[in-house]
Amino acid sequence: MALIITDDCINCDVCEPECPNDAIYMGPEIYEIDPHKCTECVGHFNEPQCQQVCPVACIPFNPAWRETPEQLQAKYERLQAEAKAKAS
Repeated sequence: MALIITDDCINCDVCEPECPNDAIYMGPEIYEIDPHKCTECVGHFNEPQCQQVCPVACIPFNPAWRETPEQLQAKYERLQAEAKAKAS
């Protein structure tokens, strides 16, 4: 599953820089997570970093975006390959 930021978000700005995939961005009212980029930090960390730093615990797993650990790993590998291609 990707993560989602709920309406409880206080726009404290601590989650965005913690995301290794740049999946977190400022939406119209609160921060949002692009599920196409969110790997739940698979490939980078053992736990989602945004959840670790969120002071109001408003970043649960998104039940509408279910993924297996293997799918998350594949997404991580794809994102890494895309980033490498852009850098060269």
